[in-house]
Amino acid sequence: MKRTKDTKEQKELIEAKNKNKGLREIEEKNNAKTGEKYLRCFQTKRKKLKKRRAKESFTCTHCGNSLKSKTGLERHMRIHTGEKPFTCDQCGKSFTQSASFKRHIIIHTGKKPNKCSYCDKSFSRSETLKTHERTHTGEKPYKCEQCGKTFAQKAHLIEHMNIHPGEKPYKCSHCDKRFNQLGFLRKHEMIHSGEKPYKCSHCDKRFNRSANLKSHKLIHSDERPYDCDQCGKSFAQRGHLKVHMRVHNEEKLFTCDQCGKSFKLASYLKGHMNIHTGDKLYTCGQCGKTFLWASYLNKHLKVHRKEKPHSCSVCGRSFARLAHLKEHQKTHTGVREYMCFECEKTFSSASHLRHHERIHSGAKPYECSHCDKRFNFRENLKAHERIHTGERPYKCLRCDKRFNQSIHLKRHEMIHTGEKPFKCSHCDMRFSRLGTQKSHERVHTGEKPYHCTACGKHFGHSSTLSSHIKKIHTK
Repeated sequence: MKRTKDTKEQKELIEAKNKNKGLREIEEKNNAKTGEKYLRCFQTKRKKLKKRRAKESFTCTHCGNSLKSKTGLERHMRIHTGEKPFTCDQCGKSFTQSASFKRHIIIHTGKKPNKCSYCDKSFSRSETLKTHERTHTGEKPYKCEQCGKTFAQKAHLIEHMNIHPGEKPYKCSHCDKRFNQLGFLRKHEMIHSGEKPYKCSHCDKRFNRSANLKSHKLIHSDERPYDCDQCGKSFAQRGHLKVHMRVHNEEKLFTCDQCGKSFKLASYLKGHMNIHTGDKLYTCGQCGKTFLWASYLNKHLKVHRKEKPHSCSVCGRSFARLAHLKEHQKTHTGVREYMCFECEKTFSSASHLRHHERIHSGAKPYECSHCDKRFNFRENLKAHERIHTGERPYKCLRCDKRFNQSIHLKRHEMIHTGEKPFKCSHCDMRFSRLGTQKSHERVHTGEKPYHCTACGKHFGHSSTLSSHIKKIHTK
């Protein structure tokens, strides 16, 4: 049908061109002007055809989304088919779009052609450079029409707009939450009623929203259609990509009015406020541990149930969460997607990058309530405070030994299981801890990274250096 339409349009253009040619020949033959504006005739016809084509759209048969061009539709269809034709030959990662693939390649090449004109920083993308330069110029082109606050990035303005909700006439009869659409209210009320009409055909899991079911099904298909254009990481949901993008953005929009701490998400601020109010809504019935969010409690419960459905195909190690498995697999592949812009050190996860960045900033936002000691990570603060309280919440189910940190429990459990997931790359020896593996490998490489400042001697292990200092240099 479309081919017939295209043929008809082409025929009309040819007729218009022929008319132009005929008018020109008459003028040249008679050495006179006909008075007809043949060029305008042709241009008008072309404009009409352009308008007609502009009105036409290419509609996706899966989701109803309309695209402006056939190629745009073809690119969009890859979201549904899961096709990723562009594959990196260095790490095997695949992409739906060539632009995302090209941006990813820069991670391996390390090329940063876009240099800041105010400082020595360089960037792989011109868009990132523009955003960075606004930190020097102070330019904030995106303005909130409701309160006048300005932002350097459009994404920050969109996130800020959540502070100014519009009229919400629909109120939940179970709680005080309000909504601007009746459909949103009905979906919300399913939380209270427990109704879950949408069932997964793969695993029988049920959901209260069709969108949640669609997102869940991607777990079975391994489809991750949303690519980060800065680091190439893929996500199953658009919302997850939006949250991830804040890893690359430095601005924190939501500030606590009690302690001044800032957050990238409104939901993080809301959860943080419970620390001041003392509200911890979700309690584990097995160990009494409390959580700010239901999702955190659900993840925690897997510890008690010992659920570890996700296994590594390389070393056989199992994990409770798919995200933990994928992060673990990077220890085998060596893929490190997140780069620090201060020192260009790379990391396998966004959380490791955020932790590392505090080394440069010197930020220690977490203060002990028992002494004046401060920490750059909440986990370190919690572990430290257990020294004061004597709390040891992590119990070994095999021998009843208790620990103040979960990582100490995990290391201890390997004594019972005999698990040794870390293999030496030079020989067949295996180890239960990554640090022990790295220490052992220095026997093969001859590396001696620990340096005595008193005499200049080098050592392969920190313990050997400590012993040397005590014996030789300490009187």
